[in-house]
Amino acid sequence: MPEPESRDGHEPEPQPETEPVPAEQTEAQLKSESGSAPEPVPNLQTETESVPTEQAQEQLEQKSESEADPAVNDVDLGEKTVRSNEVNANPSPTPQLRKDEGSRTFTMRELLNGLKNDSEPEKEDVNSPYSPEQQQQHEEQNNAAMDLINSVVGVDDEGRSRQRILTFAARRYATAIERNPEDYDALYNWALVLQESADNVSPDSTSPSKDALLEEACRKYDEATLLCPTLHDAFYNWAIAISDRAKMRGRTKEAEELWKQATRNYEKAVQLNWNSPQALNNWGLALQELSAIVPAREKQKIVRTAISKFRAAIQLQFDFHRAIYNLGTVLYGLAEDTLRTGGSVSAQEVSPNELYSQSAIYIAAAHALKPNYSVYSSALRLVRSMLPLPHLKVGYLTAPPMGSVIAPHNDWKRSEFLLDHEKLQQIPRGDPKQVSQSLSARSVDAVNGDKKTIKLHIADIISVSACADLTLPPGAGLCIDTSHGSFYLVADSWESLDGWLDALRLVYTIYVRGKSDVLAGIITG
Repeated sequence: MPEPESRDGHEPEPQPETEPVPAEQTEAQLKSESGSAPEPVPNLQTETESVPTEQAQEQLEQKSESEADPAVNDVDLGEKTVRSNEVNANPSPTPQLRKDEGSRTFTMRELLNGLKNDSEPEKEDVNSPYSPEQQQQHEEQNNAAMDLINSVVGVDDEGRSRQRILTFAARRYATAIERNPEDYDALYNWALVLQESADNVSPDSTSPSKDALLEEACRKYDEATLLCPTLHDAFYNWAIAISDRAKMRGRTKEAEELWKQATRNYEKAVQLNWNSPQALNNWGLALQELSAIVPAREKQKIVRTAISKFRAAIQLQFDFHRAIYNLGTVLYGLAEDTLRTGGSVSAQEVSPNELYSQSAIYIAAAHALKPNYSVYSSALRLVRSMLPLPHLKVGYLTAPPMGSVIAPHNDWKRSEFLLDHEKLQQIPRGDPKQVSQSLSARSVDAVNGDKKTIKLHIADIISVSACADLTLPPGAGLCIDTSHGSFYLVADSWESLDGWLDALRLVYTIYVRGKSDVLAGIITG
């Protein structure tokens, strides 16, 4: 089934992963870092429910000498939700494609199952409200689309069998459109059939080009959304088809325009259905692809927008490993660009080394959630040394005096904290560098025997959120609700706060999924 920027998963420097109808496809380039300046390494693959960066993926494959796990390509595995990949959806076996069900989301599997045992409908003599000229125009368009589908030759027996079903489905939708040119459901499903047929295109010279099928699918999506502007699935799958066309054109001006169209359609899909982490992930992948083509002066803004889309996808679904991985790859790419350009970093900006560390956190989390994905394993080998081992994250937060919920702002002190698979721990004063880099979790507990420092166990956490409270000192407030009460901390900046929020949520998600032992193995070796 056609799938988006996500289809292959975009990956920046590690390479991103995409999701099926959300597209997952992009692979990013990663560089390993042993000191302050990382050595370039092949690209890691990004996952999409999004679209991966192909160039980055190639680099990663060369570096790790391992191929991306086929399972990563959700685009190829996913079903069109009618092109959307809703993992928890429970499709009915034989959906009824009625005009009044335009908002109903079907998977391509449902459509095919419903068609396998049906006989071809007989055309009914119905008086059409359209003029003979309009009818003739529709017939010519339908015939052109049918000619494309009829010319497709599957690459193997399974593909040929599947194509026969798709061809039969196309005839049904063509008949429905002849009866009623305003049947947007039929137009939408016909577009899906064209998109699916594009995947069955054989290298045989007698077959139509994949691009021609996708272009015709885009026309059908366009017509369907003009008739029903709230058909969010159509905008989503349309964006996937456009992304597939863009990928065929490399880094050209034409590809740039197509990626821009894809991002606009993903945006429309999200506006109509905000609760779609797949669409957000694919949107981020499309932006990531676009950032590789636009002039350098525009790149950073687009990359930061992509970061916000991946982060929004994770906030909707904390265990969305593809978006987690893709966020890691795009952060790695941002670190590479920042280091390469040699731009100065202000106090409010995150340094390249910190970006590398953040990238490693997301890739480690994705691996912990899906340890059997070879793409994640390969990427982790490249970035693991960028973590503050034996911890997952180490950084500064401003904390109140121990035992005081509300204290004068002057009594709050900025100190170092560490996060691992079990707890968030305030590092005791003395030699914080030495403590953060060399002490094990047990030795930290021993140093903190006086209980004068903050120590929050992951198992006790109920929620973490940003907060704005007048009792807190100026800055980016962090509220951690636990079974023992609420704790408030202040990050150095809102960007730094995002990193802490994500890290805490990811560690907790890994804990409740029963994968803490995997994460422990990553950071302790």
